[in-house]
Amino acid sequence: MAIASCFFCVPTPNTSISESNLTWPHLASFPRLSSSSFNGVISAKSISFNRRVPISPVFSASIGNGGSDNIGGGHGGGGDGGKNNGDGEGGEDRDRNRNEAMLLLKESGTELESLPKDLAAAIESGRIPGSVINRFLELQKSAVMRWLMQFAGFRERLLADDLFLAKLSMECGVGIFTKTAAEYERRRENFFNELEVVFADVAMAIIADFMLVYLPAPTVSLRPPLALTAGGISKFFHNCPDNAFQVALSGTSYTLLQRLGAITRNGAKLFAVGTTSSLVGTAITNAFIKARGAVDQTSEGEIETVPIVSTSVAYGVYMAVSSNLRYQVVAGVIEQRLLEPMLHQHKLALSALCFAVRTGNTFLGSLLWVDYARLIGIQKSH
Repeated sequence: MAIASCFFCVPTPNTSISESNLTWPHLASFPRLSSSSFNGVISAKSISFNRRVPISPVFSASIGNGGSDNIGGGHGGGGDGGKNNGDGEGGEDRDRNRNEAMLLLKESGTELESLPKDLAAAIESGRIPGSVINRFLELQKSAVMRWLMQFAGFRERLLADDLFLAKLSMECGVGIFTKTAAEYERRRENFFNELEVVFADVAMAIIADFMLVYLPAPTVSLRPPLALTAGGISKFFHNCPDNAFQVALSGTSYTLLQRLGAITRNGAKLFAVGTTSSLVGTAITNAFIKARGAVDQTSEGEIETVPIVSTSVAYGVYMAVSSNLRYQVVAGVIEQRLLEPMLHQHKLALSALCFAVRTGNTFLGSLLWVDYARLIGIQKSH
């Protein structure tokens, strides 16, 4: 949660299109294997695998109980909390995953040792299927994607969704446009006179949009299991998916409780980010208002200062509940489960629909914030 203090987003009860406009009210671990280990053991004839098949068909979407629950994404290893532990069907899935991945690496001339350590460990343990490796190899062809794949967080999200960067750009792009429009509407003739303040306000809105897309995004988990000495709570949340609704990789599973844990964990992060950033941002806003009043006596009393504690806590709760649930549903249900299976071969149409869905979600968020702010009394009804 150390990142929370870096975001100076401030909620405002004013209605606007972009959800991020609700901010800144007035300032607008397996032995190492190599591909040669599989020579003579596997071949293209022994495995039926289509490299052009999208990632979704190798996910399991069946629902069961306990260890048979395959509706989640796969974190870590070893049989904790309802995941397959390498025995029975789960063990067969992991053996198949490992063979497929190693075959792809061999055919592409890629050495296992050249891959990021977390990805190599996941391949050795059979936690990810060959389609993920195929996606990794495809992404490596792009200089931008290759650079982003150096970062663990982006690597996990891009392997789960090759349109993640596009969706991130959509949210930030909509945020820039709508926030700038809202700033102009609020300031009118003073817009250019306060341009540096507008720039800072828009920058904070982009950061808010980034966090709302990044945190609830489905992932291909590459994190190793926790140490045996780790506490029960830490192990539980470590084994939860990043998105409560994301589709499970073959050979991994999640229980319903772990899915609920994903919502709780993500909500806690968003609450901390929203509340902390709002505390800092609101304080800065109030300081600016007072300084402006001291310089320009005619503007004194025109703009009221914002209640710091109540506004910050209210915004943290809103981010933890409303934003958390809506963005998890958008990314895990609407996009990954509904749109992607239908349009995975039509990336342009898929991107357009994702844009429409996310824009609508942002607009809905603005409306919900205003109703929420009025309900708890931090905004007066007109």
